[in-house]
Amino acid sequence: MADRSAPSCHLRLEWVYGYRGHQCRNNLYYTAAKEIVYFVAGVGVVYSPREHRQKFYLGHQDDIISLALHPERVLVATGQVGKEPYICVWDSYTVQTVSVLKDVHTHGIACLAFDLDGQRLVSVGLDSKNTVCVWDWRKGKLLSMAPGHTDRIFDISWDLYQPNKLVSCGVKHIKFWSLCGNSLTPKRGVFGKTGDLQTILCLACARDEVTYSGALNGDIYVWKGINLVRTIQGAHAAGIFSMNACEEGFATGGRDGCVRLWDLNFKPITVIDLRETDQGYKGLSVRSVCWRGDHILVGTQDSEIFEIVVHERNKPFLIMQGHCEGELWALAVHPTKPLAMTGSDDRSVRIWSLIDHALIARCNMEEPIRCAAVSTDGIHLALGMKDGSFTVLRVRDMTEVVHIKDRKEAIHELKYSPDGNFLAVGSNDSSVDIYGVVQRYKKVGECIGSLSFITHMDWSSDSKYLQTNDGNGKRLFYRMPSGKEVTNKEELKGIQWASWTCVSGVEVNGIWPKYSDINDINSVDANFIGQVMVTADDYGIVKLFRYPCLRKGAKFKKYLGHSAHVTNVRWSHDHQWVVSIGGADHSVFQWKFVPDRKLKDSLHIAPQESLVDSNSDESDSDQSDVPELDSEIEQETQITYRRQVYKEDLPQLKEQCKEKRKSAASKRRERAPGNSIRLHFVHGYRGYDCRSNLFYTQTGEIVYHVAAVGVVYNRQQNTQRFYLGHDDDILCLAIHPLKDYVATGQVGRDSSIHIWDTETIKPLSVLKGYHQYGVCAVDFSADGKRLASVGIDDNHTIVLWDWKKGEKLSAVRGSKDKIFVVKINPYIPDKLITVGIKHMKFWRRAGGGLIGRKGCIGALGRTDTMMCAVYGWTEEMAFSGTSTGDVCIWRDVFLIKTVKAHDGPVFSMHALEKGFVTGGKDGVVALWDDTFERCLKTYAIKRAALAPGSKGLLLEDNPSIRAISLGHGHILVGTKNGEILEVDKSGPITLLVQGHMEGEVWGLATHPHLPICATVSDDKTLRIWDLSPSHCMLAVRKLKKGGRCCCFSPDGKALAVGLNDGSFLIVNADTLEDLVSFQHRKDVISEIRFSPGAGKYLAVASCDNFVDIYNVMSSKRVGICKGASSYITHMDWDVRGKLLQVNTGAKEQLFFEAPRGKKQTIPTLEVEKIGWASWTSVLGSCCEGIWPIIGEVTDVTASCLTSDSKVLATGDDFGFVKLFRYPAKGKFGKFKRYVAHSTHVTNVRWTYDDSLLVTVGGADTSLMLWTYEMEGHRDSRQCDSEESDLDSEEDGGYDSDVTRENEINYTIKALSTNIRPMFGIKPHLQQKEPTLDERQGVVRPSVSRALPQPEKLQTNNVGKKKRPIEDLILELVFGYRGKDCRNNVHYLNDGADVIYHTASIGILYNVATGSQSFYQEHNDDILCLTVNQHPKFTNIVATGQETQQICQLQLLLFMCGMQ
Repeated sequence: MADRSAPSCHLRLEWVYGYRGHQCRNNLYYTAAKEIVYFVAGVGVVYSPREHRQKFYLGHQDDIISLALHPERVLVATGQVGKEPYICVWDSYTVQTVSVLKDVHTHGIACLAFDLDGQRLVSVGLDSKNTVCVWDWRKGKLLSMAPGHTDRIFDISWDLYQPNKLVSCGVKHIKFWSLCGNSLTPKRGVFGKTGDLQTILCLACARDEVTYSGALNGDIYVWKGINLVRTIQGAHAAGIFSMNACEEGFATGGRDGCVRLWDLNFKPITVIDLRETDQGYKGLSVRSVCWRGDHILVGTQDSEIFEIVVHERNKPFLIMQGHCEGELWALAVHPTKPLAMTGSDDRSVRIWSLIDHALIARCNMEEPIRCAAVSTDGIHLALGMKDGSFTVLRVRDMTEVVHIKDRKEAIHELKYSPDGNFLAVGSNDSSVDIYGVVQRYKKVGECIGSLSFITHMDWSSDSKYLQTNDGNGKRLFYRMPSGKEVTNKEELKGIQWASWTCVSGVEVNGIWPKYSDINDINSVDANFIGQVMVTADDYGIVKLFRYPCLRKGAKFKKYLGHSAHVTNVRWSHDHQWVVSIGGADHSVFQWKFVPDRKLKDSLHIAPQESLVDSNSDESDSDQSDVPELDSEIEQETQITYRRQVYKEDLPQLKEQCKEKRKSAASKRRERAPGNSIRLHFVHGYRGYDCRSNLFYTQTGEIVYHVAAVGVVYNRQQNTQRFYLGHDDDILCLAIHPLKDYVATGQVGRDSSIHIWDTETIKPLSVLKGYHQYGVCAVDFSADGKRLASVGIDDNHTIVLWDWKKGEKLSAVRGSKDKIFVVKINPYIPDKLITVGIKHMKFWRRAGGGLIGRKGCIGALGRTDTMMCAVYGWTEEMAFSGTSTGDVCIWRDVFLIKTVKAHDGPVFSMHALEKGFVTGGKDGVVALWDDTFERCLKTYAIKRAALAPGSKGLLLEDNPSIRAISLGHGHILVGTKNGEILEVDKSGPITLLVQGHMEGEVWGLATHPHLPICATVSDDKTLRIWDLSPSHCMLAVRKLKKGGRCCCFSPDGKALAVGLNDGSFLIVNADTLEDLVSFQHRKDVISEIRFSPGAGKYLAVASCDNFVDIYNVMSSKRVGICKGASSYITHMDWDVRGKLLQVNTGAKEQLFFEAPRGKKQTIPTLEVEKIGWASWTSVLGSCCEGIWPIIGEVTDVTASCLTSDSKVLATGDDFGFVKLFRYPAKGKFGKFKRYVAHSTHVTNVRWTYDDSLLVTVGGADTSLMLWTYEMEGHRDSRQCDSEESDLDSEEDGGYDSDVTRENEINYTIKALSTNIRPMFGIKPHLQQKEPTLDERQGVVRPSVSRALPQPEKLQTNNVGKKKRPIEDLILELVFGYRGKDCRNNVHYLNDGADVIYHTASIGILYNVATGSQSFYQEHNDDILCLTVNQHPKFTNIVATGQETQQICQLQLLLFMCGMQ
């Protein structure tokens, strides 16, 4: 079998030729170390002119388009384009990320700027509103955000002389911003008469509120405050793209190719015209300038960087060149020298020296160039053009040898034959022409087998064959030079190819990801000697594969840097380098090839860390060489936690049922029952898909979770206390280092994490808003201040929180596959690890992001699936448990060794002060020393070791261990089977808690006269539980099939159980041994019932729509009830044992006579008179009220009536247990509602004396006991349930004013309707009354010399001369907003002033003088006002307005009497 692993050699980026000058500005600076920082494609480049060396920042995954330098000139901020673009702040010395700012902008980040002290960063997005954001970049925290402008913003800058002021400019506008609190408020610049309103391209701030800006016409506009005060005309001959302020003054650069220097008062110092210098050319356009001391950096539109020394300004030094705008496709390497040739749509061909990292020759052609080839002797360079011609140049002096045009469409590929005699030319019109080199490129052959354009070609080593690829992915072979197609497979077998650049063929099958388009990969080049090949694709990725690469989905190493498609890639002649070129980013990347043997040395160099896995072994089909997943893990990864409907959707669903609610509200409905229930005990522990979720608290109690309940269990008293703040399955639990607080994460559409106190059972913090669908792992930091969490969304998002403040610190996409555990480094809370399916990652926090590095496995093996992890005794040691039973030991990110610990997966691991404890699928707990050298002791979990005080029975020996914790001299163990055990260090094991295993629990029956109940589940067990205070499982029996129902006989001696295969058993209720079994049906038995009294008959209902009636004594079937149109859901006997009531899945209520099974029709009124032995039905007039308003979405699954027939308990698909008064007549009865189960409650039963209600949850596998409390019995302790009648409005009792105010809608009036109804026609549109002459058709010449009156309002004050109105000042406001506001009038200054509001104005009224002063910063109705009472903040007022973003309540604080 071919090796599908990734190659062990790798590539390292050594040089990037080019600079991004097009569509960017102000992106070139000197750092503090006098290095030059700029960007090209997706790479930040730091270039040292002294050493001629480049360093690269590779944290972006798309085009970088903006850059800002920190005032200390070491840190750099760069912003990229993309669907979810982000900003990276990075260090120009180390090129490592310092902070990541994300989750706010869309489309891209157009401009960036640091403030004076470098604490804050402002960014402008490319979205439709050009959003402006201010960040505390070290924390990665958004401080403020506002829509920037309706059109593009080109530049933004902080005013360095006024705090909290910014200026932005762009298409036909300039705006002056002030940052106050978290609100950014803009004022538009007033152009007035001083200058034309036009596009402003760049700006710089100076002292005294002066701002200089560069305009599109080449003028410089000077602003004072927000007004344009003067213009400096003709500063440049065309648009000014860049302006840079420094200590000496200002530098500007424009489209006219000039750089001008100005002093601090913007008086001209000098001008440098780059077009006139040696290196200049017509059309040179400056995009970026940076003036530092006597050096000036200039970046141009055509990707050049010049450095000018001021006293030799006529001799600019060219330090970087690249191709200009237009796609770059042509690449060829010299056959004997370290040279690369490139040609582009900018019509230039360039030769680069791979040793000197410099451009050594350039020649401009007539046409855009699409491909290139160098002859075997290195003398000729052939270029294929876009117009179908090709040109051959001499490499030596770039003079033309020949120019030939035989085709009309673009030439895509050229190749010289190895013997140098022929040139093959492949074009867009599907043919390959062969030319004789020696015959001055005379055409000697033609290959015409292809049906699509030619993409790639290779010659055989003997120059006798040519293979081609075309746009359809077809691979064809031709005999040379005639061009005859070869189809005989035998003839093709022995061909040796001189080069391999084709993308289709057996040898390169593996480069294609599964399900990819045939044109995704643009270029391939094989290195036969090193047995590797390199590919370039449309996603900007360069990949390294083994060669040959025969099987699809092979593994590879991938390298990022190019932003858009990589169009071509080639090995240098000696295979030392790989050269790749980018299409849209028109940059040339040179990569150093590092062969295997050098890898050992390079281990000391930390792998390049980045936000995306650059340089990773990641491949599209990781499954290739990884052992099969363990069945248990496989099963767990298949579980989906998505719900059709979440509890969060309830309010919305109720909204949709408004009509129903109104009709319900109009009728008087029965009150909710006075009695209530309280959760008393829960049997169960969530072990089958969770891990490490079981701990000792400070006080020695045990905390764990099941269903939607956090449980604190006291093992001495065998009692439980409950945290009931969750409303859906809890999936993870972590304990605070002080062991007093616990964090639990749940399933939900917007799932929440609750941090709560195990003593008081009160929530301390609830974290929401960042995880979709659920939270599967949480962990506290060692200082207890931070919390890390992992979601179960598709990207398994990792979030780091400051949980007390409820603030998200950082977030990142974790992995496509499931993550099982997250752990925060106990020594450095900014570091963490995550483990999961083929995933071991080390993260460190950088601002609002986290930067991940995969664990480096080196030669020790491959990435296994990791199930658990802990940190060790130093900050760099970490340990992880694999799915194959090994423990991996890591130092920093490197795997240093593995130790075999268990047979099968290691599911849990716990670090002790001097060692570790592990637990695995093999049911063994192992204690290790602190280096994992020696296993000190093992404990096998076996029935034989169970101590006498156990609260149940072990179902099997060696159950799979999912959680381990130590404390109080014991080891606490949680198993997959839902058991919690305490292992004494000396060996005996006590079972403390137990529940059903994975699988739904439906069957539930309570004993007719003892406090016990029976349950049966899909986990194929039948269990008997003691409901008295000893709370334990009394007996268990394994069944051959799962079951869905059970029932005790009236004397309690027998127990009937219905199974999922259509059979049922009757067993002895004490020993659980078979008495009798039957099978008459094939489908699930859904309900089973003994008749009352002597229990003579047994009714057995099945999902194939029948009820069979058996005579228990004679063990014979005596009747069949037919006539149901769907499966049977519920069944009840009447007191006499003669009548059977049946409910079906089609919501039918049917009646059958027993024992024959004859169907009866009984009128509703009669049904109510019948005495029923039990009531578990959900249909009929007596329980019409139990169906909720949203009955279509959720079903009521179960009900049970107390023996005094007063209270009906129900369970439904939402996990609610409800109590109704019985009979619940009329729709939508009122109820009390309790949440503890997570999803559907499948069954509810009262015990024989009604003292307890027993409920079972379907998927949550738990059995819950609730104590029944009579009305008036109220503990002082808070009631755990949510007591909920239906919503308050139905109780009426609103005052009319309150009702009116409640119904006011504050949607923006301008958006919804006109404020006043308008009637009539505007005056200037009115039809004028025709005059007599007009009626008679007489046309008279106009005699007035005055201009004709405009057809608008006729004015009567024509003669009066008025002063133009300059400004309006608000003098007096009548009115006060009292109609829908309250508490909005206050005294200030000891009663001297009164503050209130009306419309959008805050009014300060002086009582003595009767004068008013106004706060006018709001722009819509003020709705509330409050005064700060603290003596430190006298006269501070907050007002809140209604605004267009209804959600964003703008609170403006203002000082009264000041404004």
